[in-house]
Amino acid sequence: MVKLPLSLRMAPTLVFLYLFLCLASLSSSEARIRHYEWEVKYEFKSPDCFKKLVITINGRSPGPTIQAQEGDTIIVELKNSLLTENLAIHWHGIRQLGTPWFDGTEGVTQCPILPGDKFKYQFVVDRPGTYLYHSHYGMQREAGLYGMIKVSPRDPEPFTYDYERTILLNDWFHKSSYEQATGLSSKDPFVWVGEPQSLLINGRGRFNCSKLATPSLDAGVCNTSNPDCSLYVQTVIPGKTYRLRIGSLTALSALSFQIEGHNMTVVEADGHYVEPFVVQNLFLYSGETYSVLVKADRDPSRNYWITSNVVGRNRTTPPGLGVFNYYPNHPRRSPPSTPPSPPAWDDVKPRVVQSLAIKSHPAHIIKPPSTSDRVIVLLNTQNKIDGYVRWSVNNVSFTLPHTPYLVALKHNITDAFDQTPPPDGYDFAGYDISIVQNNTNATSGNGIYRLKFNTTVDIILQNANTMNKNNSETHPWHLHGHDFWVMGYGEGKFDVKSDPKKYNLVNPIMKNTVPVHTYGWTALRFRTDNPGVWAFHCHIEAHFFMGMGVFFEEGIERLGEIPSSIMGCGKTKGLHFKP
Repeated sequence: MVKLPLSLRMAPTLVFLYLFLCLASLSSSEARIRHYEWEVKYEFKSPDCFKKLVITINGRSPGPTIQAQEGDTIIVELKNSLLTENLAIHWHGIRQLGTPWFDGTEGVTQCPILPGDKFKYQFVVDRPGTYLYHSHYGMQREAGLYGMIKVSPRDPEPFTYDYERTILLNDWFHKSSYEQATGLSSKDPFVWVGEPQSLLINGRGRFNCSKLATPSLDAGVCNTSNPDCSLYVQTVIPGKTYRLRIGSLTALSALSFQIEGHNMTVVEADGHYVEPFVVQNLFLYSGETYSVLVKADRDPSRNYWITSNVVGRNRTTPPGLGVFNYYPNHPRRSPPSTPPSPPAWDDVKPRVVQSLAIKSHPAHIIKPPSTSDRVIVLLNTQNKIDGYVRWSVNNVSFTLPHTPYLVALKHNITDAFDQTPPPDGYDFAGYDISIVQNNTNATSGNGIYRLKFNTTVDIILQNANTMNKNNSETHPWHLHGHDFWVMGYGEGKFDVKSDPKKYNLVNPIMKNTVPVHTYGWTALRFRTDNPGVWAFHCHIEAHFFMGMGVFFEEGIERLGEIPSSIMGCGKTKGLHFKP
């Protein structure tokens, strides 16, 4: 029996408060189960004032933010009410230690969830940080099926703040994902997706309805007075410091994010603490997350613009706009200024400078192995295969198998995919990355890399010219199931002999998504310590759909029995397993 202090024994109210605080302390130190029930369906929405079908979770897009604490178990019971469309949801940045079958990657770790079916995802969030979730079926993500994951730490963080908020950035297309996929899959003519019509900040944007062919006839389709497309407002208290957890799930665009007149101190990237540095423009690539600290220390008598702008592509999309609202100003009071000018869309230098500035926080360095056991160089190219425009890696454009790799490998279904692995490199000496290449030997395939378990692997992402003259595109690459050390960036062609000598072995940041800049290279290092099959791909939706990705297998023999819920497609139809 616990003996209370005399003062508490004499005051019942204080006794209650004492016990409440004890229970609160106990619950905060023990892992919890966070349970969510989601229904996914199409609804008509107008996020940028233009009405179209949007995929929602419980009626919302973006979906609800998952909030948890380090070590908690997340359970998401999902019902697919899309009626005519399959579904899978990827938990972006969550390593799925011990649960590779719940990574949510259709064709890789699971069969898709059929219309009308229910599916339960269950996994542990083992690290604090800012993460994402989104559809991983076809090009479904860009239809609105996405959201954020916020995992709080159990130990003190190396920075302080008063309040925190989450901000999700997206680009928005008026054509459906089906129309876009059909155009990308067409041979004559090939139809590119084009530039997005709008940029969204937390699901809100503003399209100029007068740009429609017949704006007066289309008033029911595009209406700027619709409350769905009122600008996003972030209300702040003067003098307070805010942690903004910012994520990008654009389908195509790299972005610059600004808060007019305010500096942002970067303190976290992809769930890892960084050595703080200050920016006015935060560059984000699809799949990346950052935490920045912003102090509300400007003139409190007015509001300020929040903006997002396209970079890396010829900018035709208007900026995404929001309002940084100083309390007690009215939240709908427009700032007296014009939105700040964005960086030049084609100026690569400041984006490279930011990439190089991201280092591990001095008190949170996880040092990489000094050497690697295997080096794989991945040349990113645009090709034509049998007349179809494709994206390829080492001249191989991937195609997903009908039987998930995880099931096929675990149950030795050898005819489910090509057993020949892709190449570890390309013609280093003979390939000129600065010109348009014929790439006449490009092929399609679904072979995978088999990595020895518990070894160190280097991945070199090598960029090159596209099929258009003097054109190289920035690609954000995302690795499932792992974080990797970012060992370095460079211009031109990677030199396998001299460039590794320049690697940062002292304080490299760990991330799960990283850009490879135009005509340059990015070097990554990771440990193959998570049994499963993991996708590594360009996070631009159209590029991945067109074949820009690879897959890694490691330690598959170490996995126990896999759940039957991930089966039911391809060659798993004829197999019988316990439920």
